[in-house]
Amino acid sequence: MGKKKNILTELINKGVDLPCPESVEIGDNVNPDRISGEGVVIHAGCKIFGEKTLILKGTVVGYEAPATIVNCQVGPHVILNGGFFKNSVFLNHVSIGSGAHVRDGCIFEEFSSAAHSVGVKQTILFPYVTLGSQINFCDCLMAGGTGEKNHSEVGSSYIHFNFTPRQDKATPSLMGDVPKGVMLNQAPIFMGGQGGLVGPCRLAYGITVAAGTIVRKDELRENRLIFGGAPKNGNIAYSPGEYSNVRRIFDHNVNYIANLVALYQWYRHVRTCFIGDEFPEELCQGLMDTLALALAERLKRLEEFIQKASVNLSSQEKQSAYVQKIVDRWPEIRERMEQFRRGARDNPQKDAFISIIEKIPATEKSDYITAIRNLSKNDKQTGTTWLQGVVDQVNGEINGIVDK
Repeated sequence: MGKKKNILTELINKGVDLPCPESVEIGDNVNPDRISGEGVVIHAGCKIFGEKTLILKGTVVGYEAPATIVNCQVGPHVILNGGFFKNSVFLNHVSIGSGAHVRDGCIFEEFSSAAHSVGVKQTILFPYVTLGSQINFCDCLMAGGTGEKNHSEVGSSYIHFNFTPRQDKATPSLMGDVPKGVMLNQAPIFMGGQGGLVGPCRLAYGITVAAGTIVRKDELRENRLIFGGAPKNGNIAYSPGEYSNVRRIFDHNVNYIANLVALYQWYRHVRTCFIGDEFPEELCQGLMDTLALALAERLKRLEEFIQKASVNLSSQEKQSAYVQKIVDRWPEIRERMEQFRRGARDNPQKDAFISIIEKIPATEKSDYITAIRNLSKNDKQTGTTWLQGVVDQVNGEINGIVDK
């Protein structure tokens, strides 16, 4: 009790607003030096745990309902209105409503948001992406949009179906991509309310999904409207444990991992150029650590899927030889994936783009969003070409191992 009082007293003395301090629980391993005293408000009933927890200036926690934070890195001017938040990162001006359930491996980039009663895990939202209310949106990455009035959005009561009858989660879905998405110049993606997306799935920029629609197939053509009602009634023989479409699922997982590798490269080489008061090193490190967790999760889930598929392949499955190749070569595949986690092969576009970023005046690097938006069309294309090269390298080398 004494240590708790000491931490609370230290927070109050440095300027943290605790309207009801006796109701706030602070873990013994929380470092008060990692909680800013400038404009931070922690409301009644909140719990904060973890030595990695970071809370920066202007953040408000628990205004609508008590909030629990465990080892999260919370950037400046973030609003976490209530719920549970663990092992995740929230950048400048993120806003999340009460009843949130934000579990491991989530990244909410600048100005992204979620309304009340949203559940996410291993979810990455690029700037300005918005989630409505009462949503379950785990195991996916969503990009698209150019700003506050032109952003990607997921309507209320939406579900990303990320768990199969075979009891696996090799189901990550990619809405947009990393190479184009980071440039903040793509058409938004809109997912209408009371609908769903069956993972793993890929959607291109400019896609609109009508309300009430369940998306089950990829759509890689841009600027399309997807609509549909309830599926036809049916009653057929079915064995939940059997695996089919293994190649499609494997390829989607590899491509998703390839995009995460590209995002890691972006964080490592570009985001680090914007270190400053609004984006300190601790917050940048939180991004990279969380993305490393996301990569590890996808490798784990893919390995589980391959192991199950090797012994439960559908009798109609024509890819048994292909599956066996993956099983036989999985140690090599996994090792190559681990190498990609540590870094991808350099290319000329990377050096050219980093040079462009480094030439941005220091006075402009305090505003990451504006700096990226102000890049010329050619500069953005250079960056996209670099990151697409990373994605292509991962896909190409992994498929090369399988097909050799």
